[in-house]
Amino acid sequence: MEITFTTPALLFPAISLLLLAYTNRYLALANLIRKLHDEYIRGEKNHLLISQIKILRIRINLVRQMQALGVFSFLCCVVTMYGVYMQWTELIKIIFAVSLISLLASLFISLIEITQSTKALELEISDMEELNQEGFFSNMFNKDKKE
Repeated sequence: MEITFTTPALLFPAISLLLLAYTNRYLALANLIRKLHDEYIRGEKNHLLISQIKILRIRINLVRQMQALGVFSFLCCVVTMYGVYMQWTELIKIIFAVSLISLLASLFISLIEITQSTKALELEISDMEELNQEGFFSNMFNKDKKE
């Protein structure tokens, strides 16, 4: 396989968009953490708040790892382009492979973070009595019978 300037350059827009998405997730988490911190300081400490804070700590660390691997992948692409310029044919194959593996790891961690996000949302709705006792569809269909 021959690697040219365009090979790693194809990853630049993809990695840039991923990093932008990761930054947006980070900012959303930061705002949520600040909101929950204010609730905690006001004394609104319940079991859901503590559980959410624990999940947020995990999620913020995952986003940090996602961002680090994305940046590392981007740097490897730049080094690959320099290696193409310097004609380091064997080395650029290894560096580009590391870039792809780093990007893959970043996406995998993103999948883990999404599952944590889902877990946090499930915690949020778990205290609603109607949703715990009956299913959503059974409530919809039985609503007419109750009235």
